[in-house]
Amino acid sequence: VQLQVSGGGLVQTGGSLRLSCAASGRTFSSYNMGWFRQAPGKEREFVSVISWSGGSTDYADSVKGRFTISRDNAKNTVSLQMNSLKPEDTAVYYCAVSTRVVMFRTPRMYDYWGQGTLVTVSS
Repeated sequence: VQLQVSGGGLVQTGGSLRLSCAASGRTFSSYNMGWFRQAPGKEREFVSVISWSGGSTDYADSVKGRFTISRDNAKNTVSLQMNSLKPEDTAVYYCAVSTRVVMFRTPRMYDYWGQGTLVTVSS
């Protein structure tokens, strides 16, 4: 599985961005997909995950109510709509694939990673 992330950029506080992750591979629709982020000097942290069917989602408390994860299995894409952005959302954002049945928040439970895209929120 190969993942290509796009959509990062510079936005002001309160603004919105939409990240997309395009996956290659015939079994994309079988996998849970997650978004993570890593700020400078910090560990990679969980943002959100969506089940293989799209029927279940999970969010970090820090983004709940502001971010929305979705997927389109026909197009092999997963997206992260980010609204009401804050300076503390500034980070490199990664999408990842987990082949596990259960949705996890732990980065080590993910098997494939995209290259990351930088999101910068100015105050």
